[in-house]
Amino acid sequence: MESKIIKSDVLIIGSGGAGSRAAIEVSNQGLRPLIVSKGLSFKSGCTGMAEGGYNAVFSSVDPDDTKETHYNDTLKGGGFLNDKHLIEILVDESPDRLIDLENFGALFDRMNTCQINQRPFGGQTFKRTCFQGDRTGHEIITSLKEEIIKRNIETIEEVMITSLVLSKNSRKVIGAIGLNLKDSTTIFFQAKSVILASGGAGQLYPVTSNTFQKNGDGFAIGYDIGADLIDMEEIQFHPTGMVFPESKKGVLVTEAVRAEGGILLNNKNERFMRKYDERGELATRDVVARSIYQEIIEGRGTENGGVYLDISHLDDDLIDEKLETMVSQFDDVGVDIKNEPMEVAPTAHHSMGGIRINDKGESTISNLYAAGEVTGGVHGANRLGGNALADTQVFGKRAGEFASYNAQNQDYEINEEMIIKEENRINSLFKKGLFKPSDVKNQIKELMWEKVAIIRNEETLKEALEELQTIEKDMLDFNIPDNKQYNTELENALEVINMVKIAIIIVKSAIIRRESRGAHFRSDFPETKKEWEKSIVINKKGIKFITR
Repeated sequence: MESKIIKSDVLIIGSGGAGSRAAIEVSNQGLRPLIVSKGLSFKSGCTGMAEGGYNAVFSSVDPDDTKETHYNDTLKGGGFLNDKHLIEILVDESPDRLIDLENFGALFDRMNTCQINQRPFGGQTFKRTCFQGDRTGHEIITSLKEEIIKRNIETIEEVMITSLVLSKNSRKVIGAIGLNLKDSTTIFFQAKSVILASGGAGQLYPVTSNTFQKNGDGFAIGYDIGADLIDMEEIQFHPTGMVFPESKKGVLVTEAVRAEGGILLNNKNERFMRKYDERGELATRDVVARSIYQEIIEGRGTENGGVYLDISHLDDDLIDEKLETMVSQFDDVGVDIKNEPMEVAPTAHHSMGGIRINDKGESTISNLYAAGEVTGGVHGANRLGGNALADTQVFGKRAGEFASYNAQNQDYEINEEMIIKEENRINSLFKKGLFKPSDVKNQIKELMWEKVAIIRNEETLKEALEELQTIEKDMLDFNIPDNKQYNTELENALEVINMVKIAIIIVKSAIIRRESRGAHFRSDFPETKKEWEKSIVINKKGIKFITR
């Protein structure tokens, strides 16, 4: 066994909103958390890039808003595929978790009455999205980071977790193996509980709002040890990402733009959304994304392959106050959004599916917990904007709390055989071969965009599955140089192995669901069917269904 050993009471994989909140809760329980990040700590997750807001029922703007209404909006928006108990927890606890954030130092916009200000967001009956301009996620992650530093919680960055480690009897998780991306050495992170908070898999697509690290690693390492994955076919494409220049393609254009009064126009200067949905620009994201896609493929898109998002009719002071980040983001590419429209198109954004959890954040494997986007069940078939940030705090806190209770009843264990097996797997990748992992990664992205994106059908899904299975064989012949410092091709290879695994699961789930629901739209089965009000669960043993 070559791996260095680092111990903690609770290992947390990921330093975004969910992982950071989990670490704080472990600290509250008097235990020692350790956060490990694939990228730079607090900067490689998507929380800081979530600009629009955080949903919580304070009823400060709309007094008629209730938790019951938030529950119903979330269930309806999720295509009735959500775990209802998890929704109850989300809507019940999100206000308290926002107050926690304020206690950590976060500042949310408030009205003259000193009550929290709230804006409208898509698919919601009332104004319930709390915000800090158009940089809410940045405000949240900054406050969490400061609290973690204040508590002296240990963080380790630029380490890719490549495998979870099971006990000798294979009944529980006892830690994880990580590859130090700086020098290609391996580390065994020994822990009594492990929390997955590694985010989603937007990088399966070439156009995405996600950071470079989001390749579905958490899904893959959970699946590898037998954890259930649920609703994996449900992938949200945010309706509005930048379309040019090429270097900015897919960068998020926050829903706050439409919440503050932005309108969508085609190349004929027609405001088209009400043609598709009476809620207009504030329909749910799945509806808006498909509507934009339809305008583009029917020839009413812009020269750069998008549609127009216009706020030039709004007051300049409102734009400066509420959309400051967007003003700067487009100013960088020579677009003055106060006087000219933005060009936008859908971008791969959020995985509704993921590790199946219960109300304690427990996975189906002992000692393994999960929180945030790596989990499935909370959002069903489509996530409402503003529910993701709330999700990170509510279930990050819960995972940290219950992982801590569990850790107090566990001892440290080691399984050298499994550790050595993973070391050998990584070392075996250093060899000459025909395929560069970076090229294969791009091949997967283009394939997923072409055949497993916004509009799907059986023929192209089966073609995608066949091509992915061919790529799976090609991975046996990777070409990876034997250098140790920042070996990007080694990292790419490990990511591609995970990406292919998860892409195949997504495609299989999409083939099985012979209907359209939420973000999953089948052109050959465009109707939503009552008998398909059930979740698809996949693990290493096979496929099962959970009726909602």
